[in-house]
This record gives sequence, C-alpha cells and structure tokens, in this order.
Amino acid sequence: MPQIPNLIHLAMPGFIALLVLEAVLDAIMRRDLYRFKDTAASLTMGTGSVLLGLISKSMVFFIFSKVHQFAIFKIGFQWWAWVLLFFADDFSYYWFHRVSHECRLFWASHVVHHSSQRYNLGTALRQTWTGNFMTWIFWLWLPLVGFAPIMVLTMQAISLLYQFWIHTELVKQMGVLEFLLNTPSHHRVHHATNQQYIDRNHAGILIIWDRMFGTFEPEGEKVVYGLTKNINTYNPFRIAFHEWIDIANDLRRATGWKQKQRCIFGSPDFQPESAIPQAAAGPADLTA
Repeated sequence: MPQIPNLIHLAMPGFIALLVLEAVLDAIMRRDLYRFKDTAASLTMGTGSVLLGLISKSMVFFIFSKVHQFAIFKIGFQWWAWVLLFFADDFSYYWFHRVSHECRLFWASHVVHHSSQRYNLGTALRQTWTGNFMTWIFWLWLPLVGFAPIMVLTMQAISLLYQFWIHTELVKQMGVLEFLLNTPSHHRVHHATNQQYIDRNHAGILIIWDRMFGTFEPEGEKVVYGLTKNINTYNPFRIAFHEWIDIANDLRRATGWKQKQRCIFGSPDFQPESAIPQAAAGPADLTA
C-alpha cells in the first residue's frame, strides 16, 4: 500500500483533545455524560480498531487495486472527480450503514458502536474490530467504475473524520444545516433505543439519503441510548465478539437450513424457534 498520510492516525491527538474538552465541560455543566469505565472501554475498542486497521486497509487496498485494473472509465484526480466521489462514497456509506442494521451478519460487527449507553465523543471511538474485513464490499463498485483505490480510502477517512464530532449532546440544533447535513441531533436519533427512532438516520455526512429513502426521523422525545438488550459489560472482548457468539449459539439451536440462513442473513432480532423457551413462545414471540 502506498505510503500516504493516514488521516485517522493524524487526527487522533485532535480526537483526544476534543474528548477531554467535552469531559471538562460535562463536569462543569454536571450533565453526567461520561463514566470512566465506559470511556475506557470505548478507547480500548478504538485502539484495537486502529491496530487491526493496519491489516484490513492493506487487504482492502489490494482488492480495490485488482478490481481497478478492470475499471470501466479512466477517472483521474481532477477536482470534479473528488466531487463525484464525495457523493458516491456518502451514498455507499448510507447503504452499508442501513444494511448493517438490517442484516445480522453485518450487525454483528456494527453493534459494537451502539453498545454504550452513553453518548459522547468517546462513543465515536468505540469501533468494530471485525467489520473492516468485510464491509469493503459496499465500496467495491467505486474502483470498478474508475475511481483510484487511494481516492476511495481517502474519502472513507474523510467521512469518518466528519462523523466524530456529531457524537455529542452539547450541540442541539443547527438551523438550516439540519436539512442537508448529518448533525448531532440526527445522529442522536440513530443511537437511540426509543421505538420510533430504531433503524433511522443512517447518514454519513449528508442526511439527504435518509430523506430520499424513507429512513429519516427528527429528534423529538428524549433519547435513550444503547441496545434494546444491553450487554452490560466493559470487557472489550465481550463488546467485540458477543454478537458473533450469539450467532454461533443460534446456529446450533436452529433446525433446517432456512433457519440457519436467517440466523446469519436475516434481521438482527430473528431467533430460531428452538431458541425461544416453549413456555413463553407464541405467535407474537416468533419475530421474523
């Protein structure tokens, strides 16, 4: 992989500085946004993600480079190519993010980011250890169309940099920008467990995709953060792999290949019938 500056690595000191600033403001305002163990778990997950990213990014660059050899168009590095790539990358991110909430295979990695019951800049760093090894498929079309792999990886990094600051409760509404951009208000909704907020606002930078595809929800009632079934642990290995373990357990309980298939590719809330206690099972309990 070419030796180019890693934007995420370069931004880490800024991330930490802003996190400390928010924690200080939180202490002054007594908002109780931070808890030491929770933040430590988030930072551990972020560190692991960065270290494993050294491997996954090399793998992804190799795959993108091979695919780019068969590019349909020869798109260079002109300014307009970056503009097109910005929208193409953000569109790809929307569908990656939406599928990660609708398909258990991808949710198993993405659930890490939603596992904190607090919402702060530390939560932004609570990242997956496994997802980067498979989510690249949502961007595979970009080098095939003709965008250089290094451009694609750079734009992905820019998107992640943008999304750091929206993990805060200290910024409320942003006026007209709420119609175009993904803001703290929109992303708070995304991290909520309130029924009307679940699986909403999958945007990366632009909120327009949610508005176009019917997944937009404005912030209204007070947000409750976390998972619908919280894991209640600060153990980084449990945070990273608990859903993979649950999938394996459900596969053992499942009867028939259709149920096993749905344990992997179905909705994250799917359970095989044999995994539901008989005394409690009923038509309303067998969620598809």
